[in-house]
Amino acid sequence: MPDRSGKGESSSQPERTIADVLAEAQRKMGQSIEAMRRDISTLRTGRATPALIEDMAIDYYGTPTPLKQIAAISAPDARAIMVQPWDKQSLRDIERSLTQSDLGFNPSNDGSVITIPIPPLTQERRQEMVRLLKRKAEDSKVAVRNVRRDGVDSLRRMERDKSISQDENRRSQDALQKTTDTHVKTIDEVAAAKEGEIMQV
Repeated sequence: MPDRSGKGESSSQPERTIADVLAEAQRKMGQSIEAMRRDISTLRTGRATPALIEDMAIDYYGTPTPLKQIAAISAPDARAIMVQPWDKQSLRDIERSLTQSDLGFNPSNDGSVITIPIPPLTQERRQEMVRLLKRKAEDSKVAVRNVRRDGVDSLRRMERDKSISQDENRRSQDALQKTTDTHVKTIDEVAAAKEGEIMQV
């Protein structure tokens, strides 16, 4: 008869250490910040940048494909982005996706290259972008704090299971809090730099 107590299974798994918990928290918090960096790279500033569109999904022969995988993207100046597909057949699909995006683009297609003029942002649109940026930064902080909470739960479980002492738990939670504070500070710095770009006229 199978052992339903779970004891038989847990013995085959290596026991987690404090170092494992802290390393995993560090890794996951880092991933939250990288996800935020990618996310806010698509927020428009007053300047043209390939990051605005390079991850945009294009319907390429029925498969949603990031634009950067099917075209060369460049920003020859601060007011335009150029897209040169490697497969000319995809020009129309790329143009359609750019036109339908919520970034308000009006691309032109000369049969081999798509040019996207980047109009200057109005003050109102800049403020809208900053509000969106702050929301994304807050979401990232929530994700980091959730990782911290999971780490604390793991440490408490380890103390309950007598695999670590009360002092070790307390010290580890302090280390976890420091890691959290460092990542929250990084989020604030990344958001402040992006806000500066958005508000720069």
